[in-house]
Formats: sequence, structure tokens, C-alpha cells
Amino acid sequence: MSLIKAKENKGVSGLFPEFFSTDFFSDDFFGRPMTKWVPAVNIKENSTAFVVELSAPGFSKEDFKIEISGEDLNIEASREEEKNESGERFTRKEFITTSFTRSFRLPQNVKTDHVDAKYENGILKLVLPKREETMQFGPKQVKIS
Repeated sequence: MSLIKAKENKGVSGLFPEFFSTDFFSDDFFGRPMTKWVPAVNIKENSTAFVVELSAPGFSKEDFKIEISGEDLNIEASREEEKNESGERFTRKEFITTSFTRSFRLPQNVKTDHVDAKYENGILKLVLPKREETMQFGPKQVKIS
């Protein structure tokens, strides 16, 4: 036998006090802590563009909303899934919602009207091209006069 820590009831008393406690929304129904999921991101820069790779497996390209507002790049995704199981002596129905938001401040030299986005094998890849006047074409020799 093990001891289970009881939660202090700070809410309304009644038949289901856990629904009114301040801890209800910080734990899932079985008492495990809920965590906010944030996908991992790789950002690379080359001479012509910035490349953003965001790891978000299980989504489809329709689940994403990508928006550039001023100097900000906002990536949002949301998906809902419903699981139904039934057997001889049980029925189980679950609703699963997964979502995230990531925001990035863009450098001023990004051509925001030419951004390319692809979602493949769980990776969202954005290519943010640089303006030509700010591209680096390798080392340049400067003559001294």
C-alpha cells in the first residue's frame, strides 16, 4: 500500500470539489501534470536566405497557420483527434487536442513576400530569402589607395 497526497480543496465544496479547485486545470484527469508542448526549431543562415525547420510530427499541412506581421513570424498549429474504443464490457472515448504557437522576430533584410513553406515527414521548413542588397556573396577584397 502506498500513500497518495491529498489535494487541498480551495474551491466550492460538493459532490465533485476537484472540478472547482485551482489545481484542476494544472493536472489531467488522472493526476499527471499537464505540460505545454513546444516544438523544437533549427534556424540556419546562408548567403541567400534564413532557413527555419520546425519539428512537428503528427500534423498535416492544413493544421498550420503561418503569418508575418511587421517584423514578426508567427507559426501556429492545432489538430483535434477523437478516439473511440469499445469492447465487450467497456466503452472509451477520448478527445485529444494538440496545439502550439511559436513566434520569431525577423531581421530587416528578409523578403517577407517571397517566403516558401513546406511540410514533409513531420518537419515544417520555411525558407526566408534575403534582399539582394544585403546578401553576402563571400569575401570581398578591398583595395587600399
